[in-house]
Amino acid sequence: MTTVSSATSTSTTSSSSSSGTLQLGTTDFLKLLMTQLTNQNPLDPTDPTEFTSQLATYSSLEQQINMNDTLTTMSDNMSSLLTQVQLLASASE
Repeated sequence: MTTVSSATSTSTTSSSSSSGTLQLGTTDFLKLLMTQLTNQNPLDPTDPTEFTSQLATYSSLEQQINMNDTLTTMSDNMSSLLTQVQLLASASE
């Protein structure tokens, strides 16, 4: 997730982290991309390579978020398993 040190009043869906910075999510990224496309000059459109780069960035961001969720789930499961093993070990003593 991209961390932003400041934000304008249009980023109403951003959430504050514990450090006080704002984080943009996938919804925010898509809103910014759609706003850019909506407000571009029809006589001088955005370079297609730049647009492709932004879509690749979005795809990468989404994959990183999914991987982070998976790793968090795995970590929680491992912590739970470790707790159960410790309880079994202390009960068998």
